[in-house]
Amino acid sequence: MNTLTGIEQDRITELLKNEENMFSRKNPRSRDLHLKGKQSLVHGVPMHWMSNWASPFPLYLKKAKGAWLMDVDDHEYADFCLGDSGAMFGHGNEDVSKVISDQVYKGSTVMLPTEDAVWIGENLQKRFGLPYWQFTTSATDANRFAIRISRIMTGRDKVLVFNGKYHGSVDETQVSMASGKMISQPGVHPNATDFNRTTKVIEFNDIEALDEALSSQDVACVLTEPIMTNVGMVPVKQGFHEALREITRRTGTLLIIDETHTISTSPQGYTGAYGLEPDILVLGKAIAGGIPAAFYGMSTEVAEVMHKYTELDNYKINHCGFGGTLAGNALTLRAIRATLEKVMTDNNYAHMKTMAERFEKGVTDIIREFHLPWHVTRIGARVEYMFSKEAPLNGGEALEANDPRLQAAIHLFLLNRGVLMTPFHNMALMCPQTREENVDKHTEAFRECVKQLV
Repeated sequence: MNTLTGIEQDRITELLKNEENMFSRKNPRSRDLHLKGKQSLVHGVPMHWMSNWASPFPLYLKKAKGAWLMDVDDHEYADFCLGDSGAMFGHGNEDVSKVISDQVYKGSTVMLPTEDAVWIGENLQKRFGLPYWQFTTSATDANRFAIRISRIMTGRDKVLVFNGKYHGSVDETQVSMASGKMISQPGVHPNATDFNRTTKVIEFNDIEALDEALSSQDVACVLTEPIMTNVGMVPVKQGFHEALREITRRTGTLLIIDETHTISTSPQGYTGAYGLEPDILVLGKAIAGGIPAAFYGMSTEVAEVMHKYTELDNYKINHCGFGGTLAGNALTLRAIRATLEKVMTDNNYAHMKTMAERFEKGVTDIIREFHLPWHVTRIGARVEYMFSKEAPLNGGEALEANDPRLQAAIHLFLLNRGVLMTPFHNMALMCPQTREENVDKHTEAFRECVKQLV
């Protein structure tokens, strides 16, 4: 028996084999599409990671609505993945879909600002407390631009990130730790970026290591989530955010808060709910009804630098590497406004939180019933169960507690019974359309899975 997870490896192997066979029998249309897709697409999918589900081959989507989706073999699923936050407010949300449809017929992208842009800017000021905002097509781009302005402002090269983080495909963040030293992220070739020149990495919640890393004053910015969510959920230690803000200010280092996943906390994100004071805030994925979109806000001091370096110079454009032709287009801005105005509301968040609490209780009761050394963490509408008795203190501990085969067995068991979880970890999201029957469907299937495993 694995003393860490409490589950015998033979049980996991047997369950995986049975569930893989069941999945293959149930999904002939997805299997055929995957085989055909391999002739023209890497791994048979439009993005290679779409093949990294626990199943022998990925499901191919037919349609999705609210908290449900259907595959091409006409199986329905209670969806707790929700596009890994991209559809956190439900598939085909009518409040957003209607205005998107209307705007398509009025023009999608014309390189001109719209009235919606001004409304959004004012809303974001009130919502997150930062005075100036810009738009991008993804949170990756927003993080990239936030790093760029930090380097311009400070004259420094390095970015500090925390072990186990994920901030999109930003080159400087593709690092990990081994034996206390920085290494390239597994799978990233070491010659991709000169990480010794561009990056520092330490463990989350380690105030002493943070102080030491920033004391040399060669770090332009710290890029972090308010709590870690991409290596399993790692809650913040009491006093860490206060120390993070004090040390960054003392050392002249800008603080970038990436709210892309922690927007599950509240309509104001974790930043607004807990009164954080970043120099730059990044938010993407969930904000435009499924249209690729993100924005980043900045303090007055940061905005002054951006104004200086991007202002028109004797009629010559000076974009300084900030931008993207499709960023801030009329269609995306219309979708963002509808999301902020009609969807990211206190009432919707209250419902999502209630559903998340029900999900959390169901899993917690099962862990206790079967005496498993596992735990559950919830932040607003986001819930995660992990294979350790207590929540990890940092990314390193979270990685050590993971068991990919056990995780795959659980995910595939749930998938075969009509429940879709986020791949790569045991994360569940609630949306405004999530109902008690969705949550209970997961609870019942999860209990049966655990029963077979133990």
